[in-house]
Amino acid sequence: MSPSVLNLQPEEIDTTEKREKYVVSILGCEHVGVLCACLFAEAGFKVTCMDSNPTVVNLLNKGKAPLMNQEVESRLRALVKTGHVRATTDLKNVVSQSDVIVITTSAKIDEKKKVDYSEIENVCKQVGSDLRRGSLVIAVGIVGFGFTEGVIGKILENTSGLKVGIDFGLAYSPIQIPREQTMESLIKQELKVAASEKNSLNSASMILETITKKSTKKTLNIKTAELAVLFEAVQRDVNLALTNELAIFCEKASWDYLEIFKLLNSSSPSGVSLPTLAEENDQKETYLLLEDAENLNAKLCITPIAREANEEIFKHAVNLTQSALRDCGKTLRRARIALLGLTKTANMKTPQKIAAKTLAEILGAKGAKITLHDPYISENELTETPYPFKRSMLQALEGTDCAIILTGHDQFKRPNFRKLKVIMKMPAAIIDFEGIIEPDKVEKEGFIYRGLGRGVWKK
Repeated sequence: MSPSVLNLQPEEIDTTEKREKYVVSILGCEHVGVLCACLFAEAGFKVTCMDSNPTVVNLLNKGKAPLMNQEVESRLRALVKTGHVRATTDLKNVVSQSDVIVITTSAKIDEKKKVDYSEIENVCKQVGSDLRRGSLVIAVGIVGFGFTEGVIGKILENTSGLKVGIDFGLAYSPIQIPREQTMESLIKQELKVAASEKNSLNSASMILETITKKSTKKTLNIKTAELAVLFEAVQRDVNLALTNELAIFCEKASWDYLEIFKLLNSSSPSGVSLPTLAEENDQKETYLLLEDAENLNAKLCITPIAREANEEIFKHAVNLTQSALRDCGKTLRRARIALLGLTKTANMKTPQKIAAKTLAEILGAKGAKITLHDPYISENELTETPYPFKRSMLQALEGTDCAIILTGHDQFKRPNFRKLKVIMKMPAAIIDFEGIIEPDKVEKEGFIYRGLGRGVWKK
């Protein structure tokens, strides 16, 4: 049996050989879980991944991670082959043999925009029933104010009969992974680590610093860390809402937001950003803070307005599409529309769940026929979409009335308009939500153009 990690000393894990004595379990094998598993294994720890989905577990044991980039899959495959990473559905066995337990489960937001903690609460109950003395639990999922100590800690204590800080350790280290995050950028991330007592804080910091190239930012106040994450995300949400509002102003004024952006950023960064369709990243954190505010009877004004605005931007996107089709002499109902770009970058295969899925659902509900295309994923990687996926851009655009660009992939920046005029149902529309194509070039070729903040079509 490995030494207790609750009183860990730096010299006990200062080499990969010494780290082999310790078993790290990763509970939850989605995006964050797979990246953590690879990083801990490469640092020398023995890693066991646990997920309740047998399909996910079978794929992981073959070194496969759906919707992850090739770099991650390649490294995962090598770690599985050498036995440094294995996966199972047996939570009881995993917890009872683990020195460090990393819980990746986060709070969920339901269809009514209410916070749902049931999944993470159930995981904690199962962990507590088999938690062994001297182990360390690190929660890396995003939760609300006071949840780590008030719920996770209490459930673990009640179900295990052990005490936090005495019999086992508990730390909070929220890992925020943007859609474009890679393993290398995660390694360079300065992780925040919080615990209510020094043993847990020091042990968690030492362990997490083995997987990053930066020192951790430590605090003995978990609630401070919880709020820091929420505030940071809400700030991004508010900034995006303001940017999109100014972009819509430019459309009404028949002006080009992109030209203003270039002027403001030509000499030095101004802090002004580009408009975009809101993604999943900050939605959850905003709703977590709003629920916390409601529980505390604290009235927030700007935060809910910003979140509502970022959700309303999809209706605006649909209106732009409808307007462009109208100028083509067509209606949205029965229009054939291709959504181009479901991934953020070439080396990250995770779909923009909110941007692509939400827009497709709204357009589909209004009678449009949707086709999907992205150059960096294959059809078998899209298991949850009812819309047809085409392997090439030309196949996706064949017979369509409208092309909607959701990401700025190089393949979309220089379209062959001559070919597009042959395969698309002219007159056709091009909606550019990434600002990668010049409006005058599009309209010069006989297409109708629309874009966020690009009011130039009204000139």
